[in-house]
Amino acid sequence: MAISERDYSAAKDLLKDRIILVTGAGDGIGKAVSKALAAHGATVVLLGKTIRKLEGVYDEILAAGHPKPAIYPMDLMGARYKDHEDLVGALDKEYGRLDGLLHNAGVLGERAPIEHHEVHIWQQVLQVNLTAPFMLTRACLELLYKSPDASVVFTSSGVARKPRAYWGAYSVSKAGIENLAAMLADETAFRKTLRVNSLNPGPVRTEMRRVAFPAEDREQLATPERILGTYLYLLGPDSTGVTGQQFDAQ
Repeated sequence: MAISERDYSAAKDLLKDRIILVTGAGDGIGKAVSKALAAHGATVVLLGKTIRKLEGVYDEILAAGHPKPAIYPMDLMGARYKDHEDLVGALDKEYGRLDGLLHNAGVLGERAPIEHHEVHIWQQVLQVNLTAPFMLTRACLELLYKSPDASVVFTSSGVARKPRAYWGAYSVSKAGIENLAAMLADETAFRKTLRVNSLNPGPVRTEMRRVAFPAEDREQLATPERILGTYLYLLGPDSTGVTGQQFDAQ
């Protein structure tokens, strides 16, 4: 199923009073989505490892007159489960619930054949792209259960569903993400107040894409701002009851 900006028009107050946590919020898709969520009324918790970038997004949201966001610096590469628990404690104290969680942060690692893939890079990619989303989701579940209408969105990739040579740990991590999302959706379907889906952004003009495909014409790629419709749909009330699905933003 694909929902795009052409198909979905978000109401101005779609996300009014919602608390939404976005990982990798400092640039690229995370930055664009965070600003869009705030523009539609959400209080966005900006999580990332580079404080300067998070502060830039924070300032842009405030300057636009949108709800005051929050900044939570965290390096997912080295974060332990206790770090995620500490984040949840801060969110519970400040907001008392969580209405949305977007797992956007990710690393590419290296594109190499398995026989030459560096073991430590493999472990790093799995840590950021798969283990960290598992730990953060597990820690956040009680806060998500406190919301009357909560949504978790995991970021997938085309190579999750159709593995290709040399995509190594990245492809494996994204296949794991789709499996994790489907599993959690099935486990929580009885709750009715929580939905869990995965989303493949497709080819987007980001720094990660530039590193992966240095020779392609970037002008032919969609900008992050062009694919926001799917994110707004999945994190807003219009997708209530939709769970366990794989979405494509393009």
